[in-house]
Amino acid sequence: MKPLILGSASPRRAALLRQLALPFTVVPSPLQEPVPATSIPADYALESAVAKARAVASVVAADAIIIAADTIVCSNGAILGKPADAADAASMLSRLSGKVHQVYTGLAIHSGEQLLQEAVCTQVEMRPLTAADIAAYVASGEPLDKAGGYGIQGLGARFIERIAGCYYNVVGLPLARLCVLLSAVGYDLNHQATK
Repeated sequence: MKPLILGSASPRRAALLRQLALPFTVVPSPLQEPVPATSIPADYALESAVAKARAVASVVAADAIIIAADTIVCSNGAILGKPADAADAASMLSRLSGKVHQVYTGLAIHSGEQLLQEAVCTQVEMRPLTAADIAAYVASGEPLDKAGGYGIQGLGARFIERIAGCYYNVVGLPLARLCVLLSAVGYDLNHQATK
């Protein structure tokens, strides 16, 4: 069985991948990826994921299967990545408050000469937030390393009214679509799951 590599330093992605009971090694991208040249959210997330996959492929065994991903939040056409600081996080939360936004994860699977890629989108509705809600949440520190300035799997869950689409996509790794892509490159998920 080919080794499985998670090309990400994200503890959330590693935790999600562990849910699938698959053996994997974490190898973060050795390079600072360039900022994607597009403003189309799905393409932006995909370009970033592909850049990560290619960078990791340059430093691991040639037979490895690499999983790379990038998650962004989109509000009224504007792409929101990770906040630069607390003020930026507060600004993002104000922008998302009481509205529906989209979370895109670009997935890239690199296996030998194959590079499969797919963007997954989930609609997320955030309840209206008060200034006190935002200040307390930002003070918790949780928003600072999260796309869009919130984590649905943490304290930010209290702000989310509903979602349409994959919950795991909002956390950072759409597991069902990931499994489809892994199967497409010949990775035997069922064999691994029975070990």
